Amino acid sequence: MHVLVMTVVHNPEDARILHRQIRALVDAGHEVTYAASFTAFGVVPRPWVTGVDLPRAAQRKRLSAMWAARRLFKRMRDKVDLVLVHDPELLFAVWGMRNRPPVVWDVHEDTPATLSLKPWLPSPLRPPVRFMARMLEGTAERHLHLMLAETAYAGRFKHAHPIVPNETWVPDSVTPPGDDRVVYLGWLSRARGVVEAVEVAKLLQPYRVAVELIGYADPQSRPVLNQAVTEGLLEWRDFMPNDEALKRLDGALAGLSLLHDEPNYRHSMPTKIVEYMAHGIPVITTPSPRAVELVERYDSGVVVPWEDPKAVAQAVLTLRDDVRERRAQGARGYAAARANHHWPNSAKRFVSQLESWAGVKR
Repeated sequence: MHVLVMTVVHNPEDARILHRQIRALVDAGHEVTYAASFTAFGVVPRPWVTGVDLPRAAQRKRLSAMWAARRLFKRMRDKVDLVLVHDPELLFAVWGMRNRPPVVWDVHEDTPATLSLKPWLPSPLRPPVRFMARMLEGTAERHLHLMLAETAYAGRFKHAHPIVPNETWVPDSVTPPGDDRVVYLGWLSRARGVVEAVEVAKLLQPYRVAVELIGYADPQSRPVLNQAVTEGLLEWRDFMPNDEALKRLDGALAGLSLLHDEPNYRHSMPTKIVEYMAHGIPVITTPSPRAVELVERYDSGVVVPWEDPKAVAQAVLTLRDDVRERRAQGARGYAAARANHHWPNSAKRFVSQLESWAGVKR
């Protein structure tokens, strides 16, 4: 099976797209052409895919990326068995094309709910754009195959669709959590707690507990982080490939998830929480419902109030001073991740579903 995978929004090194789904397809013996914004993100395609460079869709500049993707789709539609798209923008790239292969939209997020998180979209335009997004989802459901990243997304659609959750690779063994460094892994923005993370770093500095942030920061957050780095408050590692970034979790005191109370976060499982558990470190999270459900079910961390850096810092220091509880939380989280959230458990089902839609018999 030859699969064309396309994204013009996500970093080509995106964990779900490249390190889970594409890797699973390649491991199963399938050929993958990966069309993404390699140049725009400064990324080189992995040697085990055929990379095709596309413009990046960012803020209000999206049309050129959509048209480039549509031209590519038109050129390759007779050469591939299935197309897997990861952005709502790419639905326009495949729209109305006759004699096309099966197209799958991998639904990563609650698209209408994310509009409140886009500062480049004027407030008066958000209600009509939200309505259009709902209409777009309905049209996609009627004409394409859908795959969902969250069970909570099912309520937005009329029919049942396969769910491939945001799981992670869980190593065979992990290093016990240490006592001098907390980490954050993921996209960095104000809604994801950048300001709180900087304040936590200030509060922990006298106690010699370092704060390390790993991930791409949006334009509004970069000045805040650059200033914090200049002042020596924390260490910020910009975007790193997922396989490299995950290594930085090993031996940390705890992993932070400081999401604000936003509509898009209420129904989504923060992947970083599963990644922290998979690397045997306690989780410190704000009370988004799915995060609370996971952490409390496995007793793998601490829940702190929204936008409360002092509570976060206190949770860090409590874990630092209680080595037995710190290691116990890390061990419980690791065991749960290995048993219930290990990507290979879902990889075969993911590949099998795509093969079925493409009409491939094994």
